[in-house]
Amino acid sequence: MPDARLAKLTAALRDKKLVRFTRPFEAGTVNGYVMDIGPRWFVLAVLSDHIRLNGYQCFRLSDVRNLQLPHPFEAFAAAAMKARGERRRKKPRVSTAGIAELLLSASKAFPLVTIHLEKVDPGTCQIGRVLQVTGGWLELQEIDPSAKWDADTTLHFLRDITRIDFGGEYEEALHLVGGRPPKR
Repeated sequence: MPDARLAKLTAALRDKKLVRFTRPFEAGTVNGYVMDIGPRWFVLAVLSDHIRLNGYQCFRLSDVRNLQLPHPFEAFAAAAMKARGERRRKKPRVSTAGIAELLLSASKAFPLVTIHLEKVDPGTCQIGRVLQVTGGWLELQEIDPSAKWDADTTLHFLRDITRIDFGGEYEEALHLVGGRPPKR
């Protein structure tokens, strides 16, 4: 990642400023507050289109495009959040040291983790409980959109993961309805 983009993300983290950027895998922009930066991944508290915080998303630094700081609508977003009584979130207890650490720590801190494999399977995601990360693979106990747990686990190449989400309203709803995964 060019130093200018990393410097902007670092400044946004330090100054608690809203950022906006694009990614090659999806249309539109991503908006949020930088919560942590690692060697290859960073954590963002996501600001939804409805101007509400909606969980966390982790992105590869190399995928960031068109990074804007200052965010063009930061004052409006801050005023809307204040009027709603919504506060900036604290940094989640996750590690950005590497993808394995990120997945394992997110799974300890949150009941469900969403992974995106946008290069190999655009437009879809897998949601579930991280069971283990070993040898370049993630073993995931998946839950489907009807909140039913799959009987079998699924393996995913770590190198195929382009985004990791947790703590959002959709993951929360799935967990509320689906509960914990069945014992294996």
